[in-house]
Amino acid sequence: MIRSARGSTWAASGAALTLGLCLSFFLWPAHADAAKPKAKFELKIATIAPDGSTWMRIMDDLAAEIFQETGGDVGLKFYAGGVQGEDAVVLRKIRAGQLHGGGFTGVGLGEIASAVRVMETPFLFRDQSEVNAVQQKMEPVFDELLRQAGWELLGWSDVGFVYLLSKSPIARTEDLRRTKMWLWEGDPLAEALLKTLGVAPVPLPITDVVTSLQTGMIDAVYTSPTACIALQWFTRVSHLTDLPVTHAVGAVVVSKEAFAKISPANQAKVKEICRKHFARLSQAIEEENKASLGVLQQKGVKLVSLSAADRAAFEGVGQEVQERLVGQIYPREMLDQVLAALREIRGTQR
Repeated sequence: MIRSARGSTWAASGAALTLGLCLSFFLWPAHADAAKPKAKFELKIATIAPDGSTWMRIMDDLAAEIFQETGGDVGLKFYAGGVQGEDAVVLRKIRAGQLHGGGFTGVGLGEIASAVRVMETPFLFRDQSEVNAVQQKMEPVFDELLRQAGWELLGWSDVGFVYLLSKSPIARTEDLRRTKMWLWEGDPLAEALLKTLGVAPVPLPITDVVTSLQTGMIDAVYTSPTACIALQWFTRVSHLTDLPVTHAVGAVVVSKEAFAKISPANQAKVKEICRKHFARLSQAIEEENKASLGVLQQKGVKLVSLSAADRAAFEGVGQEVQERLVGQIYPREMLDQVLAALREIRGTQR
C-alpha cells in the first residue's frame, strides 16, 4: 500500500526540475490521511510530483494493486513533492541506503546511465507516435543498460515534448541567436544545443526564471506546455514555436539491491503491474500536454509556425548536436540504433 510522505511543497524544491519540469500537474483531490496497512517490505521512492497530481494518482493505483496482488508482501512508499531533494540528492540518499528509488528526470537518469538520454537529443522526434515506436524498440536496450548500472526499471514516465517560449517570435535559427535564452544549470544536452546554435545562454535555477523574465534578464525559455502553466511562465511570454525541441524522458527506478529483497514471484508481479499503470501514465501525460497547449493559446500565447526550410534548418542543428554528444553522453552504436529505428518508422533515409 502506498503511503505519501508530506512536507514542503514541490515548488519550493524546484531545482529538481529539468527541461520539461515535466511530470503532470493537473491536480486531483488529495488523499485522505487515514491509516493504511503497511507492507512487509516497502520500496521507498522519492519524486518531484506533487501529492494529488495525476502522476501521484496513478502511482497510488499502482501501489494499491501491488500491495493487493502480493498479499501485503510488497508496498511502495512515495515521498512526493520533492521533499527528499533534487535528483542528485535523491541519488546520494539511495546510495546511502536511506531511499530505494526515485522518479527521475532526464538529468537524474543521465547520472545513472547517460546513454539513456540519446532519446532527448534535440529535434529528433516529430510526433508522439515516433517516440512511442522508437522507445518500444529501444526499451530492452535501456532496461539492460540500467540493470548493468545497478538499477531496476519500474517504468518510463516521459514528460512530453518541450517547446521554445519567448517574448518575441522565434521562427528561424537567427531569431534564437538574438534571444536572451535561459539555460537550466547543469544540463549538457541543452548546453550543447545552444552552443551549436551560437546562443549565449543565461544559466539560472528554475526558481529564478519568472523573476528573470519579468526583469528582462531573459526573454526566452523552454519547457512543456503543462509545466509552462504550472510555473506561471505563460504570464511572461507571448509566443510558442510550433516545433518540439526535444521529448523529455523520465523514469521510476529502484536499486537492484532493494529489488532483490523481493521474491522472484513477486518481482514478476510488480513488473507486470507496473507495465499496465505506466502505460496509463504515459497516455495521461500526453493528453495533459495537448490540453495545456490549447490552454496556452486561450491565454493569448501565439503559435509561431515554421516554414519547411526553417524546420529543416533546426533539424540540421539537431543532427550536429547528436554527433557532438557521441562519446560524451552515449556511444555511437546507441545513436545508430535509435536513428535506424526512426528511419524504419518513417520509411525514408535521413
